[in-house]
Amino acid sequence: MSPVVLDTALVPPADRAEFWHEAVSRTFIPLDVRLLESTPGPATITSHALGVAQVSLVQAGPQRVERSAGLIARGGEDHLTLALQHRGTARLVQGDHRVELRPGTFAISDAGRPFSKELLEPFLFTAFHWPRSAGGVSEEDLRVLTATAFGTGDGTARLVAAYLECLSRSAGSMEPQLASWLAATALDLLAVLAHERRGRSVPEAPEVALATLARVKDHILRHLGDPDLTPERIAAAHHLSVRYLHKLFRYEGVTVARWIQRQRLDLARRDLARRTSDRVGVATVAGRWGFVSASHFSRAFRAAYGVSPREWQAAAAGFGVAV
Repeated sequence: MSPVVLDTALVPPADRAEFWHEAVSRTFIPLDVRLLESTPGPATITSHALGVAQVSLVQAGPQRVERSAGLIARGGEDHLTLALQHRGTARLVQGDHRVELRPGTFAISDAGRPFSKELLEPFLFTAFHWPRSAGGVSEEDLRVLTATAFGTGDGTARLVAAYLECLSRSAGSMEPQLASWLAATALDLLAVLAHERRGRSVPEAPEVALATLARVKDHILRHLGDPDLTPERIAAAHHLSVRYLHKLFRYEGVTVARWIQRQRLDLARRDLARRTSDRVGVATVAGRWGFVSASHFSRAFRAAYGVSPREWQAAAAGFGVAV
């Protein structure tokens, strides 16, 4: 996926404040942005789509950002933003909550309620921005998560921070479907963080199992091309028993092997339907997504979609197929 890059370096300094205000509001939600430098320096936002979510790396100089009731009325009220601070400090105020974000900490702001944010020195942060409708995080979760500073010393907060940072670095090289899956995993992890903060996390609690399942699914999606991706190797990579791994996948309603095959078939189907000049053969696609042979791939594909891989590819070439 190609990134969307907004850069003020080529904008005359006198025009940078207005350009940056528009860039920030266009990338996220309507905001009032006031730069605190007499001569604004260059600033950048690099964004990638992750299904319905978005991850952005933001680098700029001192500024104050405000989301007023009037701006809420202009739209974006159904969105949430998690900011993971890398450099500089930020002070976020929303409702009765006042938090200070230092490098390595993160907080979530709710675009449906007024807030302000001060960044009094040059900064760099990763923003994960998503609509409430994407699910994963309930209203009860949000009351716990919003405008709360989370450190990354231990526990689920550290996992969330590391996951989002990795997601940001890898976003440009992901297939759209994979990016969407991984964004959904990020939301699952936030729900686990909320449950943990409410003190409901115990060793056998469902949310703990779901957090482990999220990590396992992430691992699987990153290794789908490996034909030796077996339950035994997956379990070993996460220090689990094979029995417990199978127990986790009861939440998905399928076996581990069936879940892996579904993901492989879906990505293979998309590859075969690409209407490009560099179309690849069925055997190549089968090998790319971890199928042990073209014949095994063809049988599984026909069982799933009712046509052979070659028939699917021909239909996509001749008429276009929705993928």
